[in-house]
Amino acid sequence: MSRVAPVARDLQQTIDTALPKLRAIADTAAAEPRAPGKWSRKQIIGHLIDSASNNHQRFVRAQQTASLSFPPYEQNHWVASQHYNDRSWDDLVSLWHAYNTHLSHVIAQIPDRHLAAQCVIESSNPVTLEFLVSDYVGHLRHHLGQVGVL
Repeated sequence: MSRVAPVARDLQQTIDTALPKLRAIADTAAAEPRAPGKWSRKQIIGHLIDSASNNHQRFVRAQQTASLSFPPYEQNHWVASQHYNDRSWDDLVSLWHAYNTHLSHVIAQIPDRHLAAQCVIESSNPVTLEFLVSDYVGHLRHHLGQVGVL
């Protein structure tokens, strides 16, 4: 079993626990900004979809080589350009859950020998693939807390 298999299980449990709570939020409420100048719940879940997409690339590509550099992620641009507030809440929640279920599977399959791969995101100091995997779940939880489901 991979050292990150428990992280994969934790990710799956987290998203499965959050799913019914997310589905209980009305579409109109999900589109309202949490405060002036802040993202709405739709935009936060959209950001988590973007995070899943970016990290999916990192989790797979980092297994190909001992070190890898990734492009920056301009979160405000990604969220704004995808117009998440114009999407159905149910569609966003379904995509978010399905993508993270897949990432849980991907994470569980990462062999230990690849976990030390060095990853540079933007111009920051290198971190290991193992760190990225663990950090991903913490980031997801942080934003689910903002949405009010954790």
